[in-house]
Amino acid sequence: MVQGVGYRFFAQHAAEKLQVCGFVRNLRDGRVEVYAIGASDHLAELRSMLEHGPRFSSVTQVREETAQVDSRFTNDFIITYDD
Repeated sequence: MVQGVGYRFFAQHAAEKLQVCGFVRNLRDGRVEVYAIGASDHLAELRSMLEHGPRFSSVTQVREETAQVDSRFTNDFIITYDD
């Protein structure tokens, strides 16, 4: 749960820097969901960055799940507002 610290913008910037595609969004329960597509070493680096989060954030857990590639998110990394 990371709200009010720019976590979504942080995640987008980190993903773009690592050339990872996908999305980040807030969930109604206060958690943040990141869906990422990229090379395994880039995904590992993104996870590490997400575990630390932006300045003033307090990340207590990052849970990782395998997912199918969704072709809608293979070109860039966006902030989305639908859940």
